[in-house]
Amino acid sequence: MYFPKAVLNTNIPGAKLVNRGKVRDIYELEEHLLIVTTDRISAFDVVMNEGIPAKGIVLTQISKFWFSQTEDIIPNHFISDSVEVYPAPFCNYPELLQGRSMLVRKALPLPVECIVRGYLAGSGWKEYRRDGTLHKSPLPEGLTESARLPEPIFTPSTKAEEGHDENISFEEMLELVDRQTAEKVREASLAIYRRGVEVAEQKGIIIADTKFEFGYSGDQLILIDEAMTPDSSRFWPGNAYQPGKSQPSLDKQYLRDYLETLDWDKTPPPPALPTEIVENTSRKYQEILHILTGKTIEEILS
Repeated sequence: MYFPKAVLNTNIPGAKLVNRGKVRDIYELEEHLLIVTTDRISAFDVVMNEGIPAKGIVLTQISKFWFSQTEDIIPNHFISDSVEVYPAPFCNYPELLQGRSMLVRKALPLPVECIVRGYLAGSGWKEYRRDGTLHKSPLPEGLTESARLPEPIFTPSTKAEEGHDENISFEEMLELVDRQTAEKVREASLAIYRRGVEVAEQKGIIIADTKFEFGYSGDQLILIDEAMTPDSSRFWPGNAYQPGKSQPSLDKQYLRDYLETLDWDKTPPPPALPTEIVENTSRKYQEILHILTGKTIEEILS
């Protein structure tokens, strides 16, 4: 495994930083954006003080992999991740940007998160256990934790600028976007997820659920942000899958599980993360990168 110093922030002289999110720093060019994925990590919508080494490279390269695997389903915003073709001043910072940045098309993001669930886990399991529903729609009785759903289900949520996203029904989604757009992203989300499941299962991985973002580039609806990464998905090793309990994972759930053991109210400031937790999280991210793409961090940076 590769444990470089974590990149928590980027400051590129002469570049226009237009947004610093929980994980990504976004710079504006005349016609495009440059997205730099840092090693920041958030849990329960709180950004930790410690970064996860190489995490930004993992997210960028896994997204690039899925963008290429699904572009026949819906176009995406990816243009290039080759630093040498970036315009100035970005082309002058290969050590910072290599592997963790993308030149992308500008798009107007939709105000919803597009979640697809194939298994009953996380907040979906909590809702089902409480109400027998998933995003307010009834499910069959007798399902257990981590059970595979009869069919993947599209379960949107709000996109909160501050605080927590809120699960909403499809009908409530229509209050945020028009019906034609809502139906398009529902169809695209389910199709991309099914493609991801098909590819991942051949590599021994279950994608239990995932989250997508879409936006309009002009009048064209495209996939933006990231795609089926360990930040936005649950990845379970297929050979260890046992419904009826929580599953071992190769994603952010490892960090969430650790934080659940602490006396922390899930509001800022975050607790300090032990070195062991930081390195183990990085190991899981790097492992799923290698399983899905066949590449290591060292190969990507060489």
